[in-house]
Amino acid sequence: MSDQSVTPTPSPAPPPPTGPRPKMTSRGRTTVPVDSSNSSSTDVPEIEYFGAPGPRGFPPLTEYLDIWDVDMMKRPDESNKMGHHTMLFNSDYLIVRRGQEFQVKITFNRPYKPAEDKFAVEFVIGSSPQYSKGTYIPVFPTKERQSTWEGRITNTSDNVVTMGITPAANCIVGKYHMYVAVLTPHGIRRTKRDNSRDLYILFNPWAADDAVFLNDEKERKECVMTEMGIIYHGTYDDVAERDWNYGQFNYGVLDACLYIMDRSEMPITNRGDPIKVTRKASAMLNSRDDEGVLVGNWSGDYTYGVAPTSWTGSTDILLSYTSSKMPVCYAQCWVYAAVFNTFLRCLGIPSRVVTNFYSAHDNDGNLKTDIILDENGRIDRNRTRDSIWNYHCWNECYMSRPDLPPGFGGWQVVDATPQETSDGMYRCGPASVQAIKHGQICYPFDAAFVFAEVNSDVVFYSRSKDGTMEPVKVNRTHVGRMVLTKSPGDVTRRDITNQYKFSEGSTEERTALEKAEEYGCKREKSDPALADVDLVLPTLEISIGDDFELNLEFINRSDEQRTADVYINGSVVYYTGVTSSEFLFRTPTVNLGPQKTVKETVMVESKKYMKHLVEQANLHFIVTGKIRETGQIVTAMKVVTLRNPKLTVEVSGVAKVSEEMMATVEFTNPFSFSLEGVYIRMEGPGVMMPKNRYYSLIPAGSSLTWTELFIPHRAGETRVIATLDCPALRQVHGQATFTVEA
Repeated sequence: MSDQSVTPTPSPAPPPPTGPRPKMTSRGRTTVPVDSSNSSSTDVPEIEYFGAPGPRGFPPLTEYLDIWDVDMMKRPDESNKMGHHTMLFNSDYLIVRRGQEFQVKITFNRPYKPAEDKFAVEFVIGSSPQYSKGTYIPVFPTKERQSTWEGRITNTSDNVVTMGITPAANCIVGKYHMYVAVLTPHGIRRTKRDNSRDLYILFNPWAADDAVFLNDEKERKECVMTEMGIIYHGTYDDVAERDWNYGQFNYGVLDACLYIMDRSEMPITNRGDPIKVTRKASAMLNSRDDEGVLVGNWSGDYTYGVAPTSWTGSTDILLSYTSSKMPVCYAQCWVYAAVFNTFLRCLGIPSRVVTNFYSAHDNDGNLKTDIILDENGRIDRNRTRDSIWNYHCWNECYMSRPDLPPGFGGWQVVDATPQETSDGMYRCGPASVQAIKHGQICYPFDAAFVFAEVNSDVVFYSRSKDGTMEPVKVNRTHVGRMVLTKSPGDVTRRDITNQYKFSEGSTEERTALEKAEEYGCKREKSDPALADVDLVLPTLEISIGDDFELNLEFINRSDEQRTADVYINGSVVYYTGVTSSEFLFRTPTVNLGPQKTVKETVMVESKKYMKHLVEQANLHFIVTGKIRETGQIVTAMKVVTLRNPKLTVEVSGVAKVSEEMMATVEFTNPFSFSLEGVYIRMEGPGVMMPKNRYYSLIPAGSSLTWTELFIPHRAGETRVIATLDCPALRQVHGQATFTVEA
């Protein structure tokens, strides 16, 4: 054999592996995997002996105190659920809130003797419970020995001991397993694992030590306990309402909310912090980068899912996500906000859906929304990239902010609609409303983005042929025109604009804007001279399919003759302000005498816009003009939301708990064409789970009637809400309000 060595020759590197990348594990980095699943658990041994066995093995523990039964006192009419405001949950399990005492009854095999018997009630959450992590908590009945959760014996009767247990006000929120353990000289003896002894612990806005404490009973009742919601949409001068059943107490919804946190792989130990929970959930409610709950779709084509305008509540969406483990199709901003609201209220975080009318969403990260005009004053749609949403919905949730300076707790903005990334994921918030109002946009999370949504200036630029641009008009009041939410305990709307911004032109507003500029928000500094000609567009209420007149009013405030070369542009737009198609273009010349007012009328025919309509039926008119004598620019914008036909919803029968009632939905097709592929949905909090019907065709002029029987299981005022949806007609709804007697 030769001693001569063989020189290795280089060869091509192997090709990179194909297919899905394997999931990364914590192997080699942590001794045990990060505990991030509430649904997985570990078996706790029934008997734990101390030390090694003797020559005859371990002694039996039967002669010591034994547990015969544990009563979780979990019926809706018992003290636990009543005292913890969880009696509305449709669940067989005990559901309590942290920072507040609940009681369990333990039946032993003989009377309990405090001097010699030692026992503890143990609570376990997650797959690797540890005392130091707050995932294993023993609770003791004596004052001499206490853990992070307080325990005390409240009553003893024969063999039955009633024990009061107070979870820490900052404990982990989720589903716990409960055991009763008895200490003997030879070891610990526990109850067997029994799913009926599982319990849920939620955030507690009634407990002063909880981070979500809200010291206002009317707000708590609305923002935690109310299932029926009203979400505002349309335009600021023509506000429309959309009913929504949040359904946070419906069967399966609480488990769905915990599944969302499991799916996000959020560490169990973080789930007691409302800041971390809401931030994680704002990413998980959309599917953009984490296979979250809802797929956004603004295209108008909903062939492979449910149109956003068709949903009536959150229950179907959350239960579908939990059962299919797949994102649900489809959502737009109010659906994201409504489902997020269900998640927050279900877990006990006070929350409400908020609508901002004329919400800026610019692509430059500044405080300007740019509209580009050519030299003649006509809008240049190819170069105008920023959009102003007619409205945008987000959520506010209530919590303290120990991570911020004092004064920035309270209402926080969170937004699940995927718009921009935050720390690499599509999410937004929690951002302090107080910080937004005062321009303190340096504070986490995403305050600068929300500040721009309510404070941007609309800047009109004139672009010359050589590409230079000059600001010719700045509108500082258009964006964030009005912020609305539902009034607590009422069906009226509440204007909360003053919580986001100081009054226009005030010293405080100027200070807040200057503060925001210090932190990097760029504003338009120029202040072009106002034209001496005003242009006013009317407020219109038009039904879909109607012809109508658009009356433009030009007012010459000068003492000289003025001539305006005007461009009137009418487009069908999505509610996001994005243009679908142009249906109207006129170029009149308007002559104005000194101090005179002239009206210019434009006839708008339905046949011009009907074939271009997208859902929510918005027509956007932009009128721009250049004054010949001065070169000044005049502009005006108006969004007209066309009114849809209504659904008629009626309920009949005796409105009593457990008595059968009937809901009837009626609709007449008012158009000269047939409606195809029609879905109707109906549901009501406490009375009816979601139901739907499909009609392949509703001929022109014909009517349909759908009758559904239901049995109310809860007393109080409620609603049955219904929607009709098809490709040719979106956003048709109706509702019936009634009171159920006990």
